[in-house]
Amino acid sequence: MDATITPGLYPLHRCKTLHLVRHAQGVHNVAGEKDPAACSSEEYFDAHLTPLGWQQVDNLRKHVHETGLSKKVDLVIVSPLLRTMQTAVGVFGGEGYKNGIDVPPLMVANAGESGRPEISSLNCPPFVAFELCREILGGHPCDRRKGISEYQTLFPAIDFSLIESDNDVLWVADTLERDEDAVARGKQFLNWLWTRKEKEIAVVSHGGFLHHTLSAFGHDCHPSMKTELCKDMMGSDPATTNYPGKIPSGLDLPSAEKLADEGNAN
Repeated sequence: MDATITPGLYPLHRCKTLHLVRHAQGVHNVAGEKDPAACSSEEYFDAHLTPLGWQQVDNLRKHVHETGLSKKVDLVIVSPLLRTMQTAVGVFGGEGYKNGIDVPPLMVANAGESGRPEISSLNCPPFVAFELCREILGGHPCDRRKGISEYQTLFPAIDFSLIESDNDVLWVADTLERDEDAVARGKQFLNWLWTRKEKEIAVVSHGGFLHHTLSAFGHDCHPSMKTELCKDMMGSDPATTNYPGKIPSGLDLPSAEKLADEGNAN
């Protein structure tokens, strides 16, 4: 190992465990694979999950329960876009109502053209929506959110109190967020996570955001660790909590387009 590399050491009680989840397949992912220009269409505004996406959610939910993560996660942080919230409640939500207990649902039936039954908030961790972990901002309607008041009717048990504006004031039609700004936002998000009391937190976000955020870390590690940290947000660690299957390959299309354009320019 290079003697100049000085990995940081931290006491366990000063650490948190983050479970990073990229949303399941959305309708914009399918359209973008056929025609990259499709992601500029208003047809895919705040894109919802596809039937395959919901299958991926079901598979990941099964994995989360089989590995015991469903009993360990103290908090679920979710990007306030339809596809991420559908993924989050489908994976980490509660079971059906029992013994007449009346609690608000995490998701009402058929929210976002899902064709899915109501998802319970019973016996599951709290869910908090937070703007800092949204996808790369601007340019593509699939990354623009609806009003929070509309989401509150679809996802009654998600806490939206940390979002200040009902309307989407962050997304700008003709301006795509710069890489360095996305990285800075990712660092700000992780600094905010540190203020939370919870120790084991699931974050349901987007491929582009997770890629840019993780690329800013690991500089004090051995190069092999840095590479693994940023590779597909998964690495090759055989830890049982890593989910091995049915994740859409690559970044979200808008970010993939941007990276491809930069590669052609270099």
